[in-house]
Amino acid sequence: MFKLMAKSRILVQLDSDPQPSVFDSVVAVDAGVEQLFRHHGVRPDQVRDLIYGAIFTRGVDDLKSTAVFIGGSKVDAGEALLAEAVKAFVGPMRVSVMLDSNGANTTASAAVLSAAKHLKLSGATALVLGATGPVGQRVVKLLAGQGATVRLGSREKERAARVADAIRRSLPDARLEPVTAGHLQPGDGILQDVQVIISSGAPGVELLSAEARQSAGALQVAIDLSAVAPLGIAGIKLTDQAKERDGIISYGAIGVGGLKMKIHKAAVRRLFEANDQVLDDEQIYQIGSEIGI
Repeated sequence: MFKLMAKSRILVQLDSDPQPSVFDSVVAVDAGVEQLFRHHGVRPDQVRDLIYGAIFTRGVDDLKSTAVFIGGSKVDAGEALLAEAVKAFVGPMRVSVMLDSNGANTTASAAVLSAAKHLKLSGATALVLGATGPVGQRVVKLLAGQGATVRLGSREKERAARVADAIRRSLPDARLEPVTAGHLQPGDGILQDVQVIISSGAPGVELLSAEARQSAGALQVAIDLSAVAPLGIAGIKLTDQAKERDGIISYGAIGVGGLKMKIHKAAVRRLFEANDQVLDDEQIYQIGSEIGI
């Protein structure tokens, strides 16, 4: 008699880059994935056949043991792969899928949840620097979803306005204020009444001077997601984790990174609980809020 064996947990990693991410692969293994199938340089027109290989090889009851992770350094490329993956599902023949290209969803979730440890986001006023980038857009959306008024900082106000319009399509009641934000200095009106600042701008570009940070009288929490000096918010250290600086609770990229890793692993594990989940920004944020941080 043959003994029925539990199906191995298989994660199909679809990466848009020329080489699949070693980082994402290591996290997958540490999260309990038993078999990892890594595909690199994946284009949208290739996704259907890859998904078919994942969904037509196991019975419906066993499909929760197969999942798809979409990564790569370009978030827009990952979004295109996600759209094609969801389109390829056939009725109950589907698997759970997670999007975290460039760590955008897990990083944004960790940043917003870190801020939420120290103040109530509903009714708060937040400023997101670098708000038009892939991480910044997700930070804005998550903050708005928690009821904050969010100022979208960008060197080009028109770009910030376009991002705000796009977010309002899924969150019509979002309170969003596009603003021009280059290198902010003390007394800048954008800083008035701001209680939390999250900087997600380009690496190595300072967006907020130390003097401006200190002059923001209502500011309670400042989070910088850049890991390349100079950091986006002057005076914050890369390793800051709820460190008080000038009366302001501060986080650097490494300080947020521990929580980001917890969320990433928890989300990968969640993929294998059912075969019908699509984990994007809001779903990953919810997972982060549930893991008892």
